[in-house]
Amino acid sequence: MPVADCRLYLITPPVLPAGFSDSLARALDAGDVACLQLRLKDASADEVKRAVEALMPVAHARDVAFLLNDDAALAVKLGCDGAHLGQGDGDHAAARKLLGERMLGITCHDSRHLAMEAGEMGADYVAFGAFFPTETKATEHVAGTDLLEWWSDLFEIPCCAIGGITAANCPPLVRAGADFLCVVGAVWNHPEGPAAGVRAMNAAIAAA
Repeated sequence: MPVADCRLYLITPPVLPAGFSDSLARALDAGDVACLQLRLKDASADEVKRAVEALMPVAHARDVAFLLNDDAALAVKLGCDGAHLGQGDGDHAAARKLLGERMLGITCHDSRHLAMEAGEMGADYVAFGAFFPTETKATEHVAGTDLLEWWSDLFEIPCCAIGGITAANCPPLVRAGADFLCVVGAVWNHPEGPAAGVRAMNAAIAAA
């Protein structure tokens, strides 16, 4: 995979702060972002619905795909562009049928077997990680760059790298063949603000 094909995949913070729509708009205006995943683990379905209604138009106005975490049925109901599912998020084959032409991403941790299963099931991308320590969620699986190299050499389905990724540590992941770098803190917790975070990540990807 040419390294220039690697793009930024942005995940929302665990709790959306006040005025987040404006922060999101500034971040997406700052540089290339392939897609946005709404990830609100402890929110009710109604809270998720309100967040989708507020944030999806911001993403779509900038040609950024909008994915919902965990729930394929709700993603379809709310008109999202797709869903990202973990290994414990229901029946992946049923989700593939339900989503139709919408995008399906599947978390595969550090497992070649899970990734191949996801590919056979029709996933649009597989996600590997964590590659680095992260405060976003508990780290149960640690992946190495060899996994990205193996996948990108053998399969055409895109792969995402996730877990503690920053502008400083991402170059080896880009060089190993990651199609997308999934980030949370590197953008939303950037000391100069989310827009600066997006610019820093894009610069690091381009320079890798």
